[in-house]
Amino acid sequence: MPEIAGILETVLYVEDLERAAAFWGGPMGLPCIHADHRMRAFDVAGGGVLLLFPRGGSLHPIEMPGGTIPPHDGQGPLHLALSIPAEALGAWEEHLAASGIAIEGRTIWPRGGTSLYFRDPDGHLVELATPGLWKGY
Repeated sequence: MPEIAGILETVLYVEDLERAAAFWGGPMGLPCIHADHRMRAFDVAGGGVLLLFPRGGSLHPIEMPGGTIPPHDGQGPLHLALSIPAEALGAWEEHLAASGIAIEGRTIWPRGGTSLYFRDPDGHLVELATPGLWKGY
């Protein structure tokens, strides 16, 4: 099999690009590494990129100098999980509360990890997970 090195990008489709960008760059603390009229890109701990696209805004091919990006889109409340160190769990709980972000769920996993669940402004389910959730993490 050819090698896969990891997941590079995760995409969320949002109703209001500015509102979503304010959430991910504000209380979530992700640095914006690209912004234009059709998308925002945020660095995720130097190991991945979170892309935000307006819902319905990428339904046509995008012609770039180096080629074509095929159409894509998504609907409904999507889910993504961000890894955090176990010792950051309490600080995240306090930070979310201070930011007015309600924790919707908490799970302690059989392997020992803990997950916190909350929603972004578009209703996407965001999970913060400590090591122990999956084999190898």
